[in-house]
Amino acid sequence: MAVGLDLDTMTRSSLPPQEVVPMTMAEQDTDAMRAFRRLDDDSASVRLRATLAVGTDPDPRFVDGLVERCAIEPEFSVRDMLTWALTRHPVSLTLPRLLGELRSERAQARSQALHTLSKIGDRQAWPAVTRELLTDADDEVARAAWRAAVVLVPEGEEHGLADVLASRLGRGGRETRLSLSRALVALGETIVPALRTAAEDRDPQVREHAVATERLLRDPDAGFGFAVEEAKRIVALGGSGREGD
Repeated sequence: MAVGLDLDTMTRSSLPPQEVVPMTMAEQDTDAMRAFRRLDDDSASVRLRATLAVGTDPDPRFVDGLVERCAIEPEFSVRDMLTWALTRHPVSLTLPRLLGELRSERAQARSQALHTLSKIGDRQAWPAVTRELLTDADDEVARAAWRAAVVLVPEGEEHGLADVLASRLGRGGRETRLSLSRALVALGETIVPALRTAAEDRDPQVREHAVATERLLRDPDAGFGFAVEEAKRIVALGGSGREGD
């Protein structure tokens, strides 16, 4: 019995080590598709992990699905991860699909496409950031358009963009106004003429927003809240925020 065991052991030890067989393409596809299908899971945490997996191992087949998911995904963190996953794919694939979303009737589709275009940063998208989008009735779409515009605007077209953005001064609540001020400030000194014109507007909300934005341009560390309160004081006293007022 002992000899038999020794022989058995010797026989097993003489066999070549078991080879690790790589996954077949079908198995790889199964893993990739399994992750992709989890984008529709009821759990936001599962969708987040699935999006991370899809972005970590980019696959051109998933671009359409990622873009489509952006239009309906309810969780901000997952939408942000979807944007990241799209930036991991070739621009030649993502750009045409995202530009098509800008014509969608869904506000979220438009806003998320604009957000993703701003992260990709390819200026081929600039012509698609139209005045219609910059003045969109939906605040989220407009805010995304403002952010995208200041990233994508070509050199020499900043003045025209500043005029369009300045025409929105006084719009919306605090977050919307802050977004607009930040977009304008990002354009630099080119915004000053448009702000000075808006500071003479008949609407006190427009005047206040214009003065607050110029305050931020001059002193970015002041903070939007402080700039707004200062602007209210100036407008109440009948000033425009210019030197000497």
